[in-house]
Amino acid sequence: MRLHPLTALTAACCAAVITTAAGSWPLSVAVAVAAVLLAARAGVAVRVLLAAGVILAPLFLSLLVLHGLFFPEGHTVLAQWGPARVTAEGLSFALELASRTAACVLLLLLFSFTVSVPDLLTALAARRIPPQFSFVLASTLTLVPAMAERVEKIRQAQEARGLVVGRGLLSRLAAARLQAVPLVLGLVEDAGLRAQALDARGFGTTGPRTSYRQLQDPPAQRIVRAAALLLAAAAVVLRLITAWPAAVHS
Repeated sequence: MRLHPLTALTAACCAAVITTAAGSWPLSVAVAVAAVLLAARAGVAVRVLLAAGVILAPLFLSLLVLHGLFFPEGHTVLAQWGPARVTAEGLSFALELASRTAACVLLLLLFSFTVSVPDLLTALAARRIPPQFSFVLASTLTLVPAMAERVEKIRQAQEARGLVVGRGLLSRLAAARLQAVPLVLGLVEDAGLRAQALDARGFGTTGPRTSYRQLQDPPAQRIVRAAALLLAAAAVVLRLITAWPAAVHS
């Protein structure tokens, strides 16, 4: 059975909220592994992992530096270089934050690479969601693939005109600098064309809207969405209740 776009969105967001509220790195790792397995089943594992690597690599490095080396609450010192101290508590805290963030990023990337954007827009329009919100969400989901496709076309055009990109880092950075200008100019031009097309189609007008796409929303999936929202709300409330005494004492 194919998931309704709102069911997939609710599942991804609620799973991210529950994982964040739980604050348990084994659960975060399990959720991250489940997201990768689902991505592999959908045939988008490589794209999800590549995008996650680009997003998470600098974040993991910053967490390691901030909490692994400079964690004021750390007492078990494993190594020390002047003011920088590697503590077991700091590494544990960095691991918990990194695993939690990785799980949330993988869940949202899985949703963004598997959802049908036209179906999602149709589902949002059927719930009378403001079209401005739907357009922003759709643009966010399609921005990265559109940028990747445009960069590839720019690279092919430049190589056809004699640009030689070597294997070294400096050569690739120089090529990226040459590709940045036409990329930005092309995106600005696309934004103007989209604005004109939306204005011609009455994007900012009020009143009832219709759609030629029809989506089936089975009652079972509506029940699943409601249950997921309740579980997420319960996880947040439980987290607040358990954290409240510690916050008061501190």
